[in-house]
Amino acid sequence: MDLRAFGEAFIAMLENIGIPEGWVLLINWILGALILLVVALLLAIFLIWFERKVAGRVQDRLGPNRVGPWGLIQPFADALKLLTKEAITPDNADRITYNLAPVIAVFHIIMLFAVIPFADRVVGANINVGILYLMAFGALGAMAMLMAGWSSRNKYALLGGFRVVAQLLSYEIPVGLAMLVVVLLSGTMNLNGIAQGQGGLFGLGWYVLALPAVFVMYFVAALAEGERAPFDLLEAESEIVAGYNIEYSAMKFAWFYLAFFLNTWVLSAVAVTLFFGGWQGPGAAQFPILGVIYFFIKVFIMFFVFAWVRATFPRLRIDQMMSFCWKVLVPMGLALFLSVAIVLKLGLPDVATWALLFVVNIVILVVTLKLLGNYTSDLSRTQNKRLFAPELPRL
Repeated sequence: MDLRAFGEAFIAMLENIGIPEGWVLLINWILGALILLVVALLLAIFLIWFERKVAGRVQDRLGPNRVGPWGLIQPFADALKLLTKEAITPDNADRITYNLAPVIAVFHIIMLFAVIPFADRVVGANINVGILYLMAFGALGAMAMLMAGWSSRNKYALLGGFRVVAQLLSYEIPVGLAMLVVVLLSGTMNLNGIAQGQGGLFGLGWYVLALPAVFVMYFVAALAEGERAPFDLLEAESEIVAGYNIEYSAMKFAWFYLAFFLNTWVLSAVAVTLFFGGWQGPGAAQFPILGVIYFFIKVFIMFFVFAWVRATFPRLRIDQMMSFCWKVLVPMGLALFLSVAIVLKLGLPDVATWALLFVVNIVILVVTLKLLGNYTSDLSRTQNKRLFAPELPRL
């Protein structure tokens, strides 16, 4: 059922029992916001447990296993602990900005849930510019973290805020280029339209089959946008204690923790929608509930990959991270964008177009990896020469 139609039916029911129109709209908005907030909170609690279990298995540990069956109640115990802790505000902090930052960090992500198509006609706001909506509201996360780092009046928090500007704003460019390439292929910015355009038996119409290099670029850039290892330089504990959120405690810190996991889930949902058919699957067009099931299965598989990478790879240096963005991902994204535009302009049949797009993507990906390998080899030889060079005689 279309969520918009359900909302209109609910409003009509309230009006029929004599409630004024203004109050009807207010009740509808409040209930919608509460439902979205409760779903997001429960989802985040499950994601925390899930990622901790994945990290435990990857690193040969058990993960949460004491509180409740399989440790399922452990995230609730952690939430209660944070609720009862004292919320401390630094004396010299800019209090308005300091308290507003964690709220923006969470609610800008919850706003993104509105345009994600969970199934055919099961979408909060089926707008025609869903991609632009994602890019616009996604950028608010960098502002929230910068506000937190600056308003805390802490040098480590301020350093984390500076890294926000360097990292998140830089990696928004390859993420945006990956989204625009999908827009070129699908011909629409509507997220539900992009999912509908990837029909086909057993996922033969998924855009990842035609754009594998674009997906790789999106996934790597999404790791940085989600502050996940090996790009978690905003909270590098070994360098800046805890980054932009060092002065936050209790529930204010919990808001940032919540935003971290919800942001990863949204990035996974966007990847599934853009490259893996979204809610598409056998019978999903006729039975929307199947589309919801397919969508969540795909998203949790993608979330598992994000968690796997985080539990496996070590952190990069800040200079390596920035060089990788501007010297590798951005040129790769521009090359993919131009090549896909040229291929689509040729007007070939669909099968030939997809085959040519696949070949072009593989060629660009191989060339990029080859150049990256040559660059890292030259850099390693240079560093080794400096490290093991014989000491020059003193004059």
